[in-house]
Amino acid sequence: MTRISADSTCDLSPDLVQSLGISITPLSITVDDEVFKDGVDLTPAELIAHVEAGRHCQTGAVNVYEYQEHFQKLTAQGDEVVHISLGSGFSSCYNNALLAARDFPGVKVVDSRNLSTGSGHLVYEAALLAQGGGTAAEIAAELERLVPKVDASFIIDQLDYLARGGRCSAITAQGAKILRLKPCIEVRDGAMIVGRKYRGNFEKAVRLYVEDRLAQNGGLDPCRAFITHVACSPEVLNMVRSLLEDTGHFQEIIITEAGCTITNHCGPNTLGVLFRRLS
Repeated sequence: MTRISADSTCDLSPDLVQSLGISITPLSITVDDEVFKDGVDLTPAELIAHVEAGRHCQTGAVNVYEYQEHFQKLTAQGDEVVHISLGSGFSSCYNNALLAARDFPGVKVVDSRNLSTGSGHLVYEAALLAQGGGTAAEIAAELERLVPKVDASFIIDQLDYLARGGRCSAITAQGAKILRLKPCIEVRDGAMIVGRKYRGNFEKAVRLYVEDRLAQNGGLDPCRAFITHVACSPEVLNMVRSLLEDTGHFQEIIITEAGCTITNHCGPNTLGVLFRRLS
């Protein structure tokens, strides 16, 4: 049997994780001097409350020892494991998991080169392949083929959280606020880049963002699309779902809430439409 494992940053909902039999390794969130585990003892809403109260919040990778303990439990009955990590360009999770896996020949570690449900696409597919009887080597090889086909992006309402984390300057964040700019952050070749900047209120910007993502060249894989968000209103989520449904393209549209790690970097009113390309 092949077990599927993933970092908490894959942002699949608890229901999906349970139904697909996925084992999660949670990243850590340090709030001032107190350490929490992403999705275990800290929710995104609680994290936002901490940030808004002026507390210093910082994310931390899963360490080698934590991965070793995790892999030990999963392989105790002789099972193989495929672990899908947060992209190596964003964190040391991948390298730490690789180091831990040296002690477990049945464990394959895959660098998603992505984050949030960009990684989640691979985790979801791995779980389906495992249910179909795929070996760890077969599943890992298929995931490596799919990695470059994942299209991951987010539109961000405010850059304050990115500025707090040092991922953009305070001056840039303030300028975007004054000009009412909502940047699209894209994952390309395992790194984050700034794409188009949308002007106006968040709902209008989201609509334009979704239309742009769906209109790009390159065939869309109809398997599924994720709508992943941080503290977006039901009205915005329903609008985005309707835009995707109106295309009649996707077999499955899944709405998920981003976990604490993504929330800490992006802040409220962040939304992404993440899908796969055929080529």
